Amino acid sequence: MQLAHFQIRSCRAEDLPAVLQIEQLCYQRPWTLALFQQELDNPVAHLELLYAHDELAGYLSYWLIAGEMQILNVATAPAWRRQGGAARLVEHCLQQCRRQGLERAWLEVRKSNRAAISLYQRLGFVIVDKRKQYYRDGEDALLMVLEVSGTG
Repeated sequence: MQLAHFQIRSCRAEDLPAVLQIEQLCYQRPWTLALFQQELDNPVAHLELLYAHDELAGYLSYWLIAGEMQILNVATAPAWRRQGGAARLVEHCLQQCRRQGLERAWLEVRKSNRAAISLYQRLGFVIVDKRKQYYRDGEDALLMVLEVSGTG
């Protein structure tokens, strides 16, 4: 499949079952439907969806507070991986936040997730710290930060 025709839009409550399905395919300890609903109800939270050929291909969840964007969760459906969807989502969300005065974006990523680390580095994020045994299974997380200049 090709990610040639895509659309990014904000999540609505009726989208949550499809989001949850991708979450369960991507993570050993997936977020629950209740957690996603909390994000929809949270005024600082944003959940953006990537559609490709009318199919949900991925999503990105982030918070924007006082010029700081915290990326909480990024997932791409297995059939749509390695086609630029995650990069498009991150770039889209960064652009949205720049229009609202973004100064810095940050996230934690599993130390073993080389594909994600590489993606974030290509987008300008740098590793600034390591969080020992951050995940429930004991794996370390890398803290990555993107310092933003200008309003883009």
